[in-house]
Amino acid sequence: MSEDFPPSTEELLETFDLLFDWEEKYEYLIELGKQLPPFVKAHQVEANRVHGCMSTVWLTSEVDQSRPPIMKIQADSDSLIVRGLIVVLLGFMNGKDCETILNSDPDDLFKRLGFDQSLSANRRNGLASMIQRVKSDAFLAESGM
Repeated sequence: MSEDFPPSTEELLETFDLLFDWEEKYEYLIELGKQLPPFVKAHQVEANRVHGCMSTVWLTSEVDQSRPPIMKIQADSDSLIVRGLIVVLLGFMNGKDCETILNSDPDDLFKRLGFDQSLSANRRNGLASMIQRVKSDAFLAESGM
């Protein structure tokens, strides 16, 4: 895995702008999904499952105690396209401090990537569920719970 993983939001926007149509964009999401680091099998438990996704998605997060504390997110899915969406989510939220995550607006990014019109409603709902889970974890970490 390279140090450039996951790609930054800016890199993702640039790459999506270069792709001709949604078939190419889906292929790119699949390629991103193939690069997702392995998820620890022991973490594939119900407590880490993201509900609201048609595919099975597991997500864990922990707070790195640096100053400011930052979220370390890991996730996996049984769907390659969803794995690609996880990479986009990681590029946007992983390694950010809790306050930044809580104040972030991923909807703007997803509109700029064209997800609002090109992803199925089920995939958009699943992505929203993953975002809500990360924001919930950030809120709990921020409030010391």
